[in-house]
Amino acid sequence: QVQLVESGGGSVQAGGSLRLSCAASTDTYRRMTLGWFRQAPGKEREGVGSIGIDGNTTYADSVKGRFTISKDPNKNTLYLQMDSLEPEDTATYYCAAGRSVRPTLSKNYVSIWGQGTQVTVSS
Repeated sequence: QVQLVESGGGSVQAGGSLRLSCAASTDTYRRMTLGWFRQAPGKEREGVGSIGIDGNTTYADSVKGRFTISKDPNKNTLYLQMDSLEPEDTATYYCAAGRSVRPTLSKNYVSIWGQGTQVTVSS
């Protein structure tokens, strides 16, 4: 069973940047669709971005042009580069893996979740 461990969260002022990392315990994740989700207090968990096995990506409208998802197969690691951060981006961010024919923001494909990392953006 693949395990996912996030790192890189923290506190930043609006307009700043953070890069989240998600390390997988095995290379099985290379054959899976990967994604980042976030959950703010009192809100449902929502998809932020997803990357398919072929490297195609999809993003939520709220982060398009500001966030970039990527992966390094040699390091079994998934990344989320977050630029121009806004207070509305404050949430716990989770990486995820599962089976899907294409990248998607739906939670339905996810079979493995990371433990989450907190991102706080102050105005």
